[in-house]
This record gives sequence, structure tokens and C-alpha cells, in this order.
Amino acid sequence: MWEKVKFKSILSRDGIFIDGDWIESKDQDQNGEIRLIQLADIGVGHFIDKSSRFMTKEKSVDLRCTYLKKDDILIARMPDPIGRCCVFPFEEDNKYVTVVDIAILRPNNKNVSTRFLQHYINSEDFQLKIAPNITGTTRQRISRGKLENLEIPLPPFPIQEKIATILDKADELRRKDKELQSKYDELAQAIFIDMFGDPVRNEKGWEVKKLEELCSKILSGNTPKGGSEVYVESGIKFFRSQNVWKNRLDLDDIAYIDEATHKKMKNTSLKNKDILITKTGRINTENSSLGRAALYNGENDSANLNGHVYLIRVYSKFIIPEFLVFILTTIQYRDHIRSVCVGGIDKRQLNKEHIQDFPIILPPLHLQQSFARKIELINQLKAQANAEKSEELFQSLLQKAFKGELVS
Repeated sequence: MWEKVKFKSILSRDGIFIDGDWIESKDQDQNGEIRLIQLADIGVGHFIDKSSRFMTKEKSVDLRCTYLKKDDILIARMPDPIGRCCVFPFEEDNKYVTVVDIAILRPNNKNVSTRFLQHYINSEDFQLKIAPNITGTTRQRISRGKLENLEIPLPPFPIQEKIATILDKADELRRKDKELQSKYDELAQAIFIDMFGDPVRNEKGWEVKKLEELCSKILSGNTPKGGSEVYVESGIKFFRSQNVWKNRLDLDDIAYIDEATHKKMKNTSLKNKDILITKTGRINTENSSLGRAALYNGENDSANLNGHVYLIRVYSKFIIPEFLVFILTTIQYRDHIRSVCVGGIDKRQLNKEHIQDFPIILPPLHLQQSFARKIELINQLKAQANAEKSEELFQSLLQKAFKGELVS
């Protein structure tokens, strides 16, 4: 198997592995010519190019800032996720600096491929190495000192390049499929806004009712006595917050409980078309687990849920589940959820009373049904895009690559 080396050992004599610069608001100037790269710009394997902060050249010299160079690897030391990285894409020298919570890795080593490093740093294998080294509660992070002592596999340079080329192609396919999925999501949102307007501002003047008036049941699940020790290999599906995503249920990490435990929790036994919504999560992340909602399309009484998930069961004579779950997953409603939840600076919770008081627009049923039919067509197109398959392919190739099974 390949040699394993510490991060700090891959640097050439003129290579660097340092934190970005400590730049405060008072140091910034929107009319400046030096752009400040921020955490929001760092994607998993791609540069997002989102921020718009600047400083003057004079200030960057005064602060002795480190200027970024093309092909620097930028590693985010804060969420989300901690340790994600991308290769810096811009050609111009002395035009860009970055913040202290982003580490700059510039090996300057002819035996090290930056593309290979980028893929490995973003891999599950490396993320597992990062996890035990994360510190902090409300603002988690990993120090550069901890990062530089983590080990990475380092095959010969030609092997690194072969691996990087294969993974680049798989990543491009994955990204194109994700972009197509995103376009379909935008289309669905546009159709909703055209038909019903903003579901929170309600500029079209629809009748509005509290969610509890439209439901036969709103309640939280339970954690069975004994916790995860009562889980079994197969049986009744047991949904937890990690299984509930925006408009979809992820069964990859589903737990199971036995029939006896399920019967003790019969009040939260799921029925077809129940809506699940998560109770807790951080609000300052794109994929926050707070308030994610999805529709359960399984068989009656064949699943249950734990205490971090709420069950919502509607009266179909007032509102159809597909329409309600779409409302709950709009950007507008996400912002509403974040405005009413309670908790700390970052980690928040939705109480049952919050959900009961959700204001829900109530257009005529025939319009709700018309919208649901359009969304079903869009979902069929999304399924054909095979985004999940391209993601599975990429993850499979990643695992094989860093086990030495992809190329020889």
C-alpha cells in the first residue's frame, strides 16, 4: 500500500501551509482592489465565488497579508462541513487574500498533485480523521495545527494524476446532474410563486389558517427506552432527523425497531402521506437539520419516528399533503421557521406550539391538486436525471481510489 505522510511533510522548502489573515470589518473597503475570500466561497471540491468583500492594497500591505495564487488549496476550518476544500481558480497574483478561518495549502512540490489532494481532503476517509480533532460547541472548528499532523496517503505522482483525472470526470458528471436537479427545483418554485405567491407574505390574499386547524395530528416521536440498544437488523423503519431531508426521506442510515417496541409507540405509527418535519438543528448552515420536511409514501403502520422528528397528519378535505410539504420547504418558509424557533446562537429547536401556529395559506383544493400534478411531473424528470446514481458512482470511486483499488 502507499506511503502515508503528515500534511506538513509534503511542503517543499518554499511551500506554505498557513491560516488566512485576521481581517476585521474596519479593515475592509468595498472600493478596494483586493478581494477577501470567505468561508462562503469554499465548496466541497469547487470554488463557489459567492462573497463580495474587499480591502485596499495599502491595507493588505499594512496587515502583511498572504496573497492567494492559482491552484492553492483552500481548506475551511469551520462548518459546513469542517475541512471541506477547493482549489483556488483565479490567475491574477496579488489580487486575493483570505480570512483566518481558511487554511492555505501551497505544497510547491513537483511530487504532489493538488487535484489529488483536493479529492482526498474532501473524502469520507479524511473527514473521519478530522472529526475527533474538532473543538468548540457553538462555533466548532479545527485548528491548522491539528490539520497539519493528520496523515494522508501519497502514491507516486503518476498514480496521483491518474486518480485525479478519473475523479475529476466523475465529479463533473455529478455536478452537471446536481445542476439539472437544481434547475428543476427552481422551476417548481417558480410555478408555486406564479400560482400562489409568497406563502408567508400572502400577497394574493388567500385564506390563512393555523396549521393545527388543518390537522388531525401534530406530535413528536419518541426515543424508545434503551435508545439505540433496542434497534434491530430489520423490522419497523424508525425515522430519525438524519433520514428527513428537504422533500425526501433518506433510507441509507435508517434504523429499525421490532414490532413490540412499535406497538408501545402506536401513537406515532406512520400512515401513508404523513408529513415528517425535524425538530432541531443549526440555523447557519445550508443543509440545516432544523425544520426539514418530507412526505412519507410508505405503507400504513410500517414505520415510526424518534423524538427529534414531528409527525403532521392533515385533513385532506382542507389541504393535500403534497401542497403543504411544498410550502414547508420553500425558501420563504425556511426563513419563517428560523425566525420563530428557540435556542442558542446557532443550535435551535421547533416546539410543538410553533408548528401548531404555522400560518398556512389555503387556496381552493382544485388549485392545490393542479399544482401537485405539475410537481409530480417535475419529480419524474428529476428521477430520470440520475443525480443519486452519479453521486453513488463518485463516492464509490473515491473509496476505491484511496484504498489503492482504482488504478495501478
